[in-house]
Amino acid sequence: MTARQPAEWLPHTATWTAWPSHPELWEEDLDPAREQVAALVRAITDGGAGEKVELLCANEDAEANAREMLAGENVGFHRVGFGDIWLRDTGPIFLTSELGQVTAGFRFNGWGGKYVLEGDDRVAPQVAAWAGVPISRHDWVLEGGAIDVDGTGLVVTTEQCLLNPNRNRGITREEAEAKLRRDLGLDRVLWLGDGLANDHTDGHVDNLARFIAEGVLVLPEASDADDPNRDVFRDALERAREARLEVVTVPSVGRLENEDGDIVPASYMNFYLSNTAVVVPTYGSRHDDSAVEAIGKLFPGRRAVGLPANAILTGGGSFHCITQQQPAA
Repeated sequence: MTARQPAEWLPHTATWTAWPSHPELWEEDLDPAREQVAALVRAITDGGAGEKVELLCANEDAEANAREMLAGENVGFHRVGFGDIWLRDTGPIFLTSELGQVTAGFRFNGWGGKYVLEGDDRVAPQVAAWAGVPISRHDWVLEGGAIDVDGTGLVVTTEQCLLNPNRNRGITREEAEAKLRRDLGLDRVLWLGDGLANDHTDGHVDNLARFIAEGVLVLPEASDADDPNRDVFRDALERAREARLEVVTVPSVGRLENEDGDIVPASYMNFYLSNTAVVVPTYGSRHDDSAVEAIGKLFPGRRAVGLPANAILTGGGSFHCITQQQPAA
């Protein structure tokens, strides 16, 4: 049987994530980012009712800090010299089949050469080893945040990212589809166009569109006239409907700027599904409460938890970007 990534809403053995560890990367956001990652970990462990979190720490000081802040939580601590916390992209993708569990590891080039950090290429094989799951290495660039699956072989991605020449120069749509089929067992592809404005990942789909059930996609909907991604959302909706998928919409964050006045790629689509919760990033937008409520209704068996993610976002992503689920065997 073909091994493929199960849907995120199916049971997990654990969630893998990482601790903000490098002051030179995070600067004044280091402590706030640690607080926000700690809140995410507590939501996943859920007072012992949730699942175990396996946490990577880049050095001794970072591990000591994490142990202090997460004392009493169901957390395993692992020391490895990684570059940054974006495990959705640097970690392995866990696959399952009737024959057992395996992982897939892909080449990582720092999101098209933008952020090449020492140690990030070691994360996938090390996580696989700690998890006790064999890894298959594939010599093409693919980040976990570039795809989202419904567990049936259907995958959604964006042309902006997967066909970008800064990942795999000259790759065609047909070649990308063949690689997804061969290496991940994904035999149907919904191609969206661009991702969010100013997303340094070149349009990761987990900021734009997520599966919430087999063949059911959730997308943001612009409520404000100045939403910088209004056209992107509209195009994604049209493509999904043309593919005859069921589509649900939830509020968009709207226009969010940093201190320099630049638009930042904040998205409620970067939620993470644990065994007991759906953890939704919030940003101080007037749409936060309605988005958390709307996304929570999509997962009635889980509690909806809205947690601030502004400090994590300064690093370029949010909760889904820093996590990787290990499915139950």
